[in-house]
Amino acid sequence: MAYTPLDEKIVSEFPGNVVRKDLSAQLKSNAPVPTYVLEYLLGQYATSNDETQIAEGIERVKAILENNFVHRNQAELIKSTIREKGSKLLIDRIHVIFNDKDDRYEASFNNLGISEVVIDSATVRANPKLLTTGVWCLPRVSYHGTPEPGTSPWQLESLKPVQHSGFDFDQYKKHREAFSSEEWIDVLMQSIGLNPEFFGHRQKLFQLTRLIPFVERNYNLIELGPKGTGKTHVYSEFSPHGIVISGGDVTVPKLFINNTTGRIGLVGYWDVVAFDEFAGRTKRPQRELVDIMKNYMANKSFSRGNDVQSAEASFAFVGNTAHNVPHMLKHSDLFSELPANYHDSAFIDRFHTYIPGWEVETVRNEMFTQGFGFVVDYLAEGLRHMRNLDYSLHTAHLFDLDKSLSKRDRDGINKTFSGLLKLIYPHEQFTPEQAEELFIFAIEGRKRVKDQLCRIDSTMVQPRFLYLNKTSNQERGVQTLEEAEYPTLYWRDNALQQENLEETPVTQGTVGVAQTALTPVDTPPLEGRVEIRENQTGVTYQGLFADYLRGATMIQLEDAYIRRAHQGRNLLDLLVVVHSVKDPAEEVVFALRSGSDESGGFTQEQEEMFEEIKNQVEPLGIKFIYTYDSGTHDRSIKCNNGWIIDLGIGLDMFQRPAWSQYSLEFSHQKFRKSRRVVLNYTFDANANVNA
Repeated sequence: MAYTPLDEKIVSEFPGNVVRKDLSAQLKSNAPVPTYVLEYLLGQYATSNDETQIAEGIERVKAILENNFVHRNQAELIKSTIREKGSKLLIDRIHVIFNDKDDRYEASFNNLGISEVVIDSATVRANPKLLTTGVWCLPRVSYHGTPEPGTSPWQLESLKPVQHSGFDFDQYKKHREAFSSEEWIDVLMQSIGLNPEFFGHRQKLFQLTRLIPFVERNYNLIELGPKGTGKTHVYSEFSPHGIVISGGDVTVPKLFINNTTGRIGLVGYWDVVAFDEFAGRTKRPQRELVDIMKNYMANKSFSRGNDVQSAEASFAFVGNTAHNVPHMLKHSDLFSELPANYHDSAFIDRFHTYIPGWEVETVRNEMFTQGFGFVVDYLAEGLRHMRNLDYSLHTAHLFDLDKSLSKRDRDGINKTFSGLLKLIYPHEQFTPEQAEELFIFAIEGRKRVKDQLCRIDSTMVQPRFLYLNKTSNQERGVQTLEEAEYPTLYWRDNALQQENLEETPVTQGTVGVAQTALTPVDTPPLEGRVEIRENQTGVTYQGLFADYLRGATMIQLEDAYIRRAHQGRNLLDLLVVVHSVKDPAEEVVFALRSGSDESGGFTQEQEEMFEEIKNQVEPLGIKFIYTYDSGTHDRSIKCNNGWIIDLGIGLDMFQRPAWSQYSLEFSHQKFRKSRRVVLNYTFDANANVNA
């Protein structure tokens, strides 16, 4: 396979700590060990861009698993083999305790079922995780007959961890400096197994937000959305420090503490507890459980009886929605799928962010990466290390949140912002603009929670989600994408909507969308600026351009990137809009000036594409002319009716749709998710249009 420059860079910067992700996917179906163990082995034996070495490494990993892994149902057979042969190399999870009575460390083997095996102090010091969570290892175990009283017949001759037993954060930060922010985001995307080419920037941020519970203590995240978006993937396969449980199976003793035994529950042993299938109106969780969860999510502590306990586990709640966004906004709220006992304003107010699952792409086979990413256990240890750090103070000299925001609002924003900084900028090197992008994203996540609370609880006061950029001294407002797409449904009454709009004026700095340009109206077109949000739907060329093309008999499109098949499809869609607004009795000259991957002219594929488009539209009264210009950089539409439209990123303003004859988003623009686009409309009666 062909490796990208990013693959080459990550292999060079992090040797031994990366793996080609499709290899672990290939072996996972038959591998008896967790993904992080499998990837560690692949990272040791199959980290190369040489296909021969990779093939040899895969066979070596298969042989290690086949010959050395301890299956519980074969434990007695393996013990017998060790006794008869003297020793054997195994793969098992080993946990160590300190026996203070005999002043020694003792190992227990999870699958083999033996314990009290003496292990030397140097090995324990080199692998401290043996004393906490336990470590998957390659131990060589021998048997020495009847032991002396108080000793085990089993002896540990050697031990090699097959998990990372330590993590060098300074080296991690040093090598991070070799990557741009976009490259690093793509490295993280590939590390969780996804091909970044299929995701827009906002989509990538949603995927990374799922990781925040691993880098932030006591972080509470909720994600509700359609099925098939991979909500639980990172919690079940990404880290040995996270656990997924069914939302309907959780109990107070299991999650917090068992009063009978005094044993602490899951929150005392895991960094992240994820609740799968959390949604469902018919579920009836215990009221006591909800009350203890509320206290823990707010105060990091819980109590049963007289004892108060504290823990650091973060919570991630994931569930499916049964209705689309406008239906939920019209009939209830965006938390409508929660069980009745959880559909409680005090419980919901504990969430730091809400990932809108309806914006997250449904996972398709082609979305999985074949590129290199971090061995998940290596990255998991890095994320766990960063739980000890606090990056939220990086906002202090850059931004001021509006005083109407509550402490919980501020905590939610700051913890999300801190988590994203740790993930993307662990080396703490970023520009004010890069920080502002993440700060806005963090505000939107908390605003989605608070705005819905104001719908659920009419006594709650709507705060102003504004912030002051101290660098520019400009106050800016933030909107959720749902608010921009469905303004008449988003607010519980028109008075509140008007109040919010007055407090969040649409200015150049506002993270909002001008709605008037998205839907044709009977009023004359106006000059102005339109910002389209990433992931926004309902955007069409008809709505954006029709009124401005009306009456033009000569139209010039300048766009350097009409090169691929989907870009040619975009061009054809624009020509359909031209046909819809032209006088049937008149002809329109449409001139395209574009570039190519080749120097000196168009490629053969482009020529064939343009000729086919020309033949399609000529019977419609549109004369299509195309010319090559290697110096074309601007992206604009100029019309001889005086209108000039600055296209920003060009016609290619939609994310890649699913390639299927039954895909609505492929067939109709209004169902496609947009990329971020800024359009400027100006009128110049003397505009020079060349064809």
